Amino acid sequence: MAPITVGDVVPDGTISFFDDHDQLQTVSVHSLAAGKKVILFGVPGAFTPTCSMKHVPGFIEKAEELKSKGVDEIICFSVNDPFVMKAWGKTYPENKHVKFVADGSGEYTHLLGLELDLKDKGLGVRSRRFALLLDNLKVTVANVESGGEFTVSSADDILKAL
Repeated sequence: MAPITVGDVVPDGTISFFDDHDQLQTVSVHSLAAGKKVILFGVPGAFTPTCSMKHVPGFIEKAEELKSKGVDEIICFSVNDPFVMKAWGKTYPENKHVKFVADGSGEYTHLLGLELDLKDKGLGVRSRRFALLLDNLKVTVANVESGGEFTVSSADDILKAL
């Protein structure tokens, strides 16, 4: 499947997360993003060094600035189960705006065409590192990394595009 790109409508599919009342929710991506400006940024794995120390902190630190530019939702996305994503999110007590969501079996990652095969590292098939800006489900920015790089998908890169 070809990777999602600017101009595409983001496919619908289900993702899971724990809500503010600690209840597991499984919802469609379209229900979260329809009629909104949403940043969906993907990482290869929770608790991994670049994701934990660079990618996620940037979005947490810049969340207020992103929201001031019209962003309604900031969603951190990974091929992990929702319990792992919940635990990872709790390691950022200063976080008020980034929602940690799970694509447990990688089905939504496949729909996006953004799989990253890390079987040789014992990690299975994960998500490539990326940052998408969606405006009412349409991709207006698609910053997708090659391999394990972190060069185009930061919060600052999205800010420049807004």
